[in-house]
Amino acid sequence: MKKELMIVDGMALLFRSFYATAINNYFMINSKGIPTNAIHGFVKHLLTAKNSFNPSHIICCWDMGSATYRSEIFSDYKGNRPEAPIELVPQFSLVKDVVESFDIPNIGLKGYEADDCIGTIVKDYHNEFNITIVTGDKDILQLINEKTNVAILSKGIGNYDIYTNERFVEAYGISPNQFIDVKALMGDSSDNYSGVKGIGEKTALKLIKEYNTIEGILENLDSVSKGIKTKIENDLEMLEISQKLAGINCDVPLEYNIDHSEVIIDKLKVLKMFEELEFKGLEKMIN
Repeated sequence: MKKELMIVDGMALLFRSFYATAINNYFMINSKGIPTNAIHGFVKHLLTAKNSFNPSHIICCWDMGSATYRSEIFSDYKGNRPEAPIELVPQFSLVKDVVESFDIPNIGLKGYEADDCIGTIVKDYHNEFNITIVTGDKDILQLINEKTNVAILSKGIGNYDIYTNERFVEAYGISPNQFIDVKALMGDSSDNYSGVKGIGEKTALKLIKEYNTIEGILENLDSVSKGIKTKIENDLEMLEISQKLAGINCDVPLEYNIDHSEVIIDKLKVLKMFEELEFKGLEKMIN
């Protein structure tokens, strides 16, 4: 049997699905008064990806609350993010019930992000499976290897920007694990850490191509231009913090059994869940 594992970044799919319709104030509130727009879109994304990549196994990874070990490293980490919209809040736990109805494991651990869980599973199983990670988050590109591809969600449903190892190297001119240092240098405004002020992606890539690592740059600071040298020297402490924040932790103490992720869908169980949520038209996507 072919061993193809699809890892779903649950939060990425759920948030994207919510905002796709929330922009028009369309929340699909059912007869129980529960909004279901994010879950409905999530299911469409999940089933479309399953039918596109035809995996033998699927796992869905989640953030488990906002506090993680990264907040201890940098108290302002993700501090710029607003509270979740009130219509999305009840959908966080309900979506996991939907995933369970497909007999797909929900994986997450308090203190860690979904990315860390994804990275740990990749580390554990990339020798055993061909892996496709479905996400909307380019941070995940650092996990690419010869047997792990990343499918970034594009506009609409069923459109993916797929990065293999070869494509990543061709696009960026560095290896995927060097992407951590690029991110550390340029910072990440969505996660609220600045890296080195004044260094963007273009300069960060140029520096890593030339010196391979942040350590390599620091050892050769006298060789870089005066302007870049000054910027780095002014932000050394933030650079060190940013490097810790940018790297995905691939050693999360997860407890899971990969055998439980084999794709075996009980259609009646799923249809019962759809009926409870008052979903129409999704049943034709189950196969």
